Amino acid sequence: MPTLTRRPTGGTVAGMNPPTDLEPAAQARALMRGRDRATLASALPGALAVPQGNFAPWPYASLVLAAVDHDLAPILLLSTLAEHSKAIAADPRVSLLFDGTGDLAQPLTGPRLTVLGHAERTSDPRLRQRFLARHPDAAMYADFGDFHFYRIDIARAHLVAGFGRIRWIERTDLVTDPVSAALIEREADIVSHMNNDHADAIDLYATRLLGRTGTGWQMTGIDAGGCDLRRAGAVARLEFAEPVHDAAQARAMLVALVKQARTVT
Repeated sequence: MPTLTRRPTGGTVAGMNPPTDLEPAAQARALMRGRDRATLASALPGALAVPQGNFAPWPYASLVLAAVDHDLAPILLLSTLAEHSKAIAADPRVSLLFDGTGDLAQPLTGPRLTVLGHAERTSDPRLRQRFLARHPDAAMYADFGDFHFYRIDIARAHLVAGFGRIRWIERTDLVTDPVSAALIEREADIVSHMNNDHADAIDLYATRLLGRTGTGWQMTGIDAGGCDLRRAGAVARLEFAEPVHDAAQARAMLVALVKQARTVT
């Protein structure tokens, strides 16, 4: 049975942030996995940005929904009619800003992470499933002819964790979560089983371990480092005390966590 030392690391969009005592790469990973949206910045061709001038590319930023894969790669669902898709078609270099400032009275004291990478269109059904589990409402338009999924291959990241706490993080330091083919293969089964048969346990994770409120929380994904939860527009991230690599280890961890949750008052 895993030995657990728990502390909340997930958050709603305007809620809890990763602990500030985490080392920068760990804080960056928790921030990415704990958010379900980001600001996408790309280089919009000058002819589109300023048609009468045909100038050099212009920086262009817009809000997007995001999911994160097992290897930390962000997953996006974009329409070819959107300006950011036109920009990516011309130049695949993008940045994603994951904002953890929430409702802080002094937003600049909160964490935010800019992830640099290259966007590539993908038809991988597993990435589609992972995104739609995170954003179930997107299923209404995901099959429209102009919508496509994109995977962001991370190059590096820039973390601003508050005043004076600024750090560039290289890909080799950021992308360290173990990726297990055995866990990936069983992820959908684990998530479905937890949602259908152990909804009470998921509510305990959210309320007792993460300090959230309400019932009806759903698990949307599980990876080596933790699991993702959602209730309406709120999301939360439950980090594991140690990595899990297959369904058996995931089950043992989830059982241990629900036992711990029942001891919390």
